Amino acid sequence: MNITIVGIGLIGGSIGIRLKETQFGEKIIGVEKNEANAKKALQLGLVDEIQPLDDAIASSKIIILTVPVDAIMNILPNILDKVTDQVVIDMGSTKTNILRLIADHPNRGRYIAAHPMAGTEYSGPEAAIPNLYKDKVMVYVEAFKTDEDAFERADAMTEQLEMKTTFMTAEEHDMHTAYVSHISHLTSFALALTVLEKEKSQGRIFELAGSGFESTVRLAKSSPDMWTPIFKQNRDNVLEVLEEHIKQLQKLYTKLDKEDYDGLHKLIKKSNKIKRIIK
Repeated sequence: MNITIVGIGLIGGSIGIRLKETQFGEKIIGVEKNEANAKKALQLGLVDEIQPLDDAIASSKIIILTVPVDAIMNILPNILDKVTDQVVIDMGSTKTNILRLIADHPNRGRYIAAHPMAGTEYSGPEAAIPNLYKDKVMVYVEAFKTDEDAFERADAMTEQLEMKTTFMTAEEHDMHTAYVSHISHLTSFALALTVLEKEKSQGRIFELAGSGFESTVRLAKSSPDMWTPIFKQNRDNVLEVLEEHIKQLQKLYTKLDKEDYDGLHKLIKKSNKIKRIIK
């Protein structure tokens, strides 16, 4: 069984590494429009060969889409037009618009929407790492609309990645990811912009940057080519969580501005309740 990975960066490349380790497929085929990335993916052994998309579809049983969500929107209908018994797995970070796009496609049953809740702030083939997915969660979205044999094939691959699984609707998925993933990136981007703006007049500011700053701002190194489409596709949910985030920042600002340190202490203590969720 050949497996095709469309987009060989952090997500796709890390899948390639693991599937080659476990010998889950006979051949791992890469589809990559960036020639430099395609060459690097071959050099790093992330895939066995590079093929054009149409050739890869014809020669594979599993087709994994790990390109940005706007690219998935562009190529998914065409891929579904060409499949027969293949399984197409979309691993994008938003789902509602994608699922709406192909809802009435005659080959809808050969498609499964999945989202591996794993990643780093790096991108490109060099960012791919072994065990990126180990013990992380794979979210299946509206899996009940996928043919049984197609789901079983996809889930067998998820087992090779050593992932846990959960099931959601598209609306649940996009709302939850806005709160636990998308807002984290927006906050990091904003903090980076804040400090970079200050650095223009205070050039030595980064001399004091320690591990706390580094851990908070590291997501600002994430690719704008990936994250701008995510914010676009999940705009309503991201705006909702961003509005709430701004409200909480305003509360902290007001307490400090009014020198209400008891109130500030209470807000910080309330925030500590997150320890019940994140160990």
